[in-house]
Amino acid sequence: MANSIFKLKDGRDYDYIANNVESKSAILFHHGTPGDCTVWSSWVSGLSTVRAIAASRPGYGLSSRRRGRNVASDIDNNSELLDHFGIEKFISIGWSGGGPHALNMTRHPKNFGAITLAGVGEWGNDDLDFLAGMGPENHEEFGAALAGETEIENWMIKYSPAFKAVTGADLITSFGGLIGDADKKALTPAVAEEDAACYRRALSMGYYGWQDDDLAFVQSFGFELSKIDKPVLVWQGDDDFMVPREHSNWLAKHIPTAELNFVPGHGHISLVQSYRQEIINQALNLLNS
Repeated sequence: MANSIFKLKDGRDYDYIANNVESKSAILFHHGTPGDCTVWSSWVSGLSTVRAIAASRPGYGLSSRRRGRNVASDIDNNSELLDHFGIEKFISIGWSGGGPHALNMTRHPKNFGAITLAGVGEWGNDDLDFLAGMGPENHEEFGAALAGETEIENWMIKYSPAFKAVTGADLITSFGGLIGDADKKALTPAVAEEDAACYRRALSMGYYGWQDDDLAFVQSFGFELSKIDKPVLVWQGDDDFMVPREHSNWLAKHIPTAELNFVPGHGHISLVQSYRQEIINQALNLLNS
């Protein structure tokens, strides 16, 4: 599926993919960290009844950087893109680092709900130990983000080149302690190469998207979860060392409209590989509710 560039009102480029379905209803997808819109290619192309759109957050892929962004600021970019397609109602789906961005879109008047897939909780809350249960790589990465922009940039300079050049055959080793048995099994050669290609493209123009995501995740989202009044479906497994289950438990606790879909035995990657059709069906049901 070919990528397109949408020119935002402030002159920045916004990198996206979309299917060719002429519809005023849409599913808007939000990728993980790191990542870009192409991780959703097969989901987008597989939808035939509604418009499907996925964009690369600023700094990823071919999207221009937006320095100093937080989660809440992402609504501006996506609102312009939705207007471009004439969308009158939509559902947001976000995986991992895209989870908070999907929740953020519930503030949009044309939003009908959100689905988070192993989505990140909000930093700085006494009842969520953000790093507990994460693999050691995440402890080091977020520790650098907490130390400030200089430290996280030094971390990126050291570690991002490996993901910028990663191959499918390297991926399991590259993830290290961030994946368990369920995800290792889910990373078949075909899936691993698709994911690796996404990482290579996401970082092809630099590491700033990844860096700015990390900085956004060690501060408040910039909007209040307690004020969400649209339906929210929260998916989570228990073999996840990228975003452990307590993040989704916390989100379900603090979002008044949330419903938790807990699936034992699944990890960060196996979750989206195994439950894709159920997730799409939920999104379409929300659009038609």
